[in-house]
Amino acid sequence: MGELSSVAGDGAFRYIERAVELASANEADAICTAPLNKEALHAGGHIFPGHTEILATLTHTPEVSMMLMTPKLRVIHVTTHIGLIDAIAKIEPGLVERTVLRGQEALVRSGIDSPRIGVCGINPHAGEHGLFGHGEEEEKIVPAVQALQARGINVEGPLPADTLFFRAQRGDFDLVVAMYHDQGHGPVKVLGIEAGVNVTVGLPVIRTSVDHGTAFDIAGTGKADERSMIEALNQAIILAPQRLAGAQS
Repeated sequence: MGELSSVAGDGAFRYIERAVELASANEADAICTAPLNKEALHAGGHIFPGHTEILATLTHTPEVSMMLMTPKLRVIHVTTHIGLIDAIAKIEPGLVERTVLRGQEALVRSGIDSPRIGVCGINPHAGEHGLFGHGEEEEKIVPAVQALQARGINVEGPLPADTLFFRAQRGDFDLVVAMYHDQGHGPVKVLGIEAGVNVTVGLPVIRTSVDHGTAFDIAGTGKADERSMIEALNQAIILAPQRLAGAQS
C-alpha cells in the first residue's frame, strides 16, 4: 500500500479504458475518476500527462479543456500540463476562443443561460498596456475576446488575474478562463481541495474527478479526506442527465 507499482499503473489505465467503453456505449451515464499516480502510469507503459489526455485519446477527441469547480469558483484552463514557457508559446487566439466556448457551453448545459466569463491576462496586471511582457495580451487574447463578444458571448478580458479571481469568488463572474495550470489551480486549491471537482469539458462523455493527487504518503493511515471524491460523484450525477437529454434530442 502506498508503493509505486507498474502493475497498478497499468491497471489504472485499463480501468479508465473500460469506463470509456461503457460510457461511449451508453451503458454508463458518467465517469468519475479517483486520483491517478503519473509515475505508476508511466511505469506501466502508458505515457500520458494525466487523465485528461488519456480520455481525449480514448474518445478520439482532438481538444478538451480542464475545468475546476468549487462552490464559489469555476475555472477553465487554456493550457494545463506543460511548462510555463511552452504554455505561453501555445496560447493563441483560436485556442483561447475555443476554450471559452467549451466553458460557456458547459455552463449553459448546467442551467446558467448567459454565463458571465472573465478572461485572465498572461502577464502581471494583464500587461498594463505593454508595460509588462511583450504584448502577449494584445496578440494572443484580445482578438479572441473581441470575436467572442461579436458572437454575443458575455465575456470580458484580458483582466489582471489577481483581482479577477477575487471578483469571481465574490460573484461577479460565473467562469474564469486561466491561461496556464498554476494560474487557475492555485486559487481553487486555496478555497479548499476538499470542495474542488475537476470536469473534463469537450468530451463526448461526462467525466468528473477529484482535485487532488494520490497522497501515497498517507495511504493506509485513515487520514485521507473523502469530501472531494463525494463532490465529484455528486457533480457526475448532476451533469449526467444533461448528457442523456442531449443524446435524446
